[in-house]
Amino acid sequence: MQIFVLFGGRTKVIEVKETDTANDLKKLMIGEEFYRMVLWSQGKAIPGTTVMGKLLSFYHLEWTMPIAGGKVHGSLARAGKVKGQTPNVKKMEKSKRLTGRAKRRQQFNKRFMQTTATLYHRARGPNSQTMG
Repeated sequence: MQIFVLFGGRTKVIEVKETDTANDLKKLMIGEEFYRMVLWSQGKAIPGTTVMGKLLSFYHLEWTMPIAGGKVHGSLARAGKVKGQTPNVKKMEKSKRLTGRAKRRQQFNKRFMQTTATLYHRARGPNSQTMG
């Protein structure tokens, strides 16, 4: 029975018996270091105990070697520990808020005294968008 195996950018045709397993195919291809290699078929990994007779003749397999490591960069043991790492900053003293007559005086000055006065027109506020 013939099986097509894609590895290293090339496709090879390999003759196998129907009683051979995937591990036998790996030994035939690579030698003793076969346990690290992975055979793929239709997007699924083929276990080493799979009998080749279960696969169709002229079957296409892909041969890959997994890369050591994973997607994670850095240690996850420290994830979410930002609060403990930032130093506590003492709150600054603020000036006390104005109350009573002083607060009303501040509001009046802000609203009416800082307006732009034009000739022959009413005074406009600082947020006015009217022309003229």
